[in-house]
Amino acid sequence: MKVLLVNPPAGSLYHRVGLRFIPLGLAYVAAALRENHHKVDVVDFEVAKADYRDLPYGEYDLVGISSDTTRWPAAQKVAEAAKAAGSTVVAGGPHVTFMDTEALAAGAVDYVVRNEGEYTMLELASCLGDGSKPSHVAGISYRGNGDIVRTPARPYISDLDNLPMPARDLFARKSYRATLEGREMTGVVTTRGCPSNCDFCSCSVFGGLKLRTRSVESVIDEIKYMYEREGYRAVAFFDDNFTLNPNRAAAIAEGILKQNWNLKWWAFSRADTALRHPEVVKLMARAGLRQVFVGFESANQESLDGANKKASVQSSFEAMEVFRAHDVRVWGAFMLGFDDETEAMVNNTIRFAKKLNPHVAQFSLVTPYPGTRLFEKVKDRLITHDWRRFWGGMPTFELRKLRAERLQSLFWRAYRSFYLRPRKLLKWMPYFSAASVRYYWEPKNALKRFMALSGKRAAARLSRPLVPKVQRQMR
Repeated sequence: MKVLLVNPPAGSLYHRVGLRFIPLGLAYVAAALRENHHKVDVVDFEVAKADYRDLPYGEYDLVGISSDTTRWPAAQKVAEAAKAAGSTVVAGGPHVTFMDTEALAAGAVDYVVRNEGEYTMLELASCLGDGSKPSHVAGISYRGNGDIVRTPARPYISDLDNLPMPARDLFARKSYRATLEGREMTGVVTTRGCPSNCDFCSCSVFGGLKLRTRSVESVIDEIKYMYEREGYRAVAFFDDNFTLNPNRAAAIAEGILKQNWNLKWWAFSRADTALRHPEVVKLMARAGLRQVFVGFESANQESLDGANKKASVQSSFEAMEVFRAHDVRVWGAFMLGFDDETEAMVNNTIRFAKKLNPHVAQFSLVTPYPGTRLFEKVKDRLITHDWRRFWGGMPTFELRKLRAERLQSLFWRAYRSFYLRPRKLLKWMPYFSAASVRYYWEPKNALKRFMALSGKRAAARLSRPLVPKVQRQMR
């Protein structure tokens, strides 16, 4: 079959100013299809300048669209255009996995692929290609006789080494702006699944509670290919928690050292893991670890406990010392607006972030994504069903003790309070180069606009989602 895979545009501030990576989920699906003799093309609207209405959908037998929650409204527009052109439309990704009824009800989507997509999409494409019925394909949802039909869930992929390497070659490399200390960077996934099962995160539901790992040899082989054949000198490990198995993380670091590469990399970790295994942090730093993403989340222990975070506030400070001792920069994530938080508690987290003083602080509002336990707890208190607003910077449900307008103001206060301190501002001024400002923001006004966002003015400015031009076209 001839298949077109589409990555809709995201509509958040974080995507506008953040790193741009090849969408590996789509690249894995493309590789699985191509390896089995399907003709595959891709379009990534995060970087493509094309109008979604102008794509030649009619030339393809199957159009597959990947979507998380904020991309879903744009994904629907793509689905409608593809359906109107006569293609069979398949949607996959976290949002439609948990909201398959919504996805199918609109009529443009023919099939939903739930959870992992490689083998399900491959089997579905083969089934449609030979004209057989889809009812035997595990892990899909579709309309049948006026009802939603859900076939049995497909077991999670147990042997990740059997998956082909993601088809990065289908994506225009020059379109992606991901660097680490000046080096072009590519993403790598070495595990799937997460046993942490935090209330606000769908990873444990989408990928399973059991940690599934690729062999260390497989990981090193992929890095070797990217380093020696493609010329990458930096890697981002996109595992939900790269250090969840410290011995394995150490083995990968040792494998990198044995290759004698000049490689720099970053990964996701937890504070308590670093605290318990400082020797692993030291080894990873020797192997090129330059930056680590850590979810500190909150300064309020009751908020952490209520979200099933299984972490302590005090361990955050001790972990920061471990990372600093080995010159590893920390990208710290903080969440504001847990259900029972007061304004004083939110301000406590803002002060906490400044005391920890990571190299980068990312503040997000607690957001109930479909598939999470949090969504089930607060779905009757949602203040919007506009999924574009679920990007982490806008209130989406009514808190018990804090008004949405006030929480929005505190969100912007957090950023101003952290980044406009003199020392931090001086460190970040080089990032406001003319080139970066032209690329990410309107010319000349980036810092001025950032400083101005406060109180009612911020709320008014954010009365509609922040969306790039290509997604505005999809309204």
